[in-house]
Amino acid sequence: MKRWVVTLTREARAQVLAITDRRIQESIRESINSLQYEPDVRGKPMREELIGYRSIRTIGQRYRIIYKVDGEKVTVLVVTVGIRKEGDKKDAYELAKRLMRKGLLDLE
Repeated sequence: MKRWVVTLTREARAQVLAITDRRIQESIRESINSLQYEPDVRGKPMREELIGYRSIRTIGQRYRIIYKVDGEKVTVLVVTVGIRKEGDKKDAYELAKRLMRKGLLDLE
């Protein structure tokens, strides 16, 4: 089985570190690390502005990890980690869209 290299953007790393509950933070890290294997079939493909990205649920389906798979480099780039709050400006998907518009979804 092919092993992928998982990398976090600066924004995604800051989002994980901002979570104050250490158990939640550790669970998210485990979910991120699990993307080393078959990230291209896990999660669900995103639509609209986030086409090309995938999303997995973690911690009782409350949190989302949004990532992009680069098959040519065997790399997984985690771009956003956050809570799903549909209709809220802090929603993980809305955050990813704002970061994309600002050009912050790439490695820095």
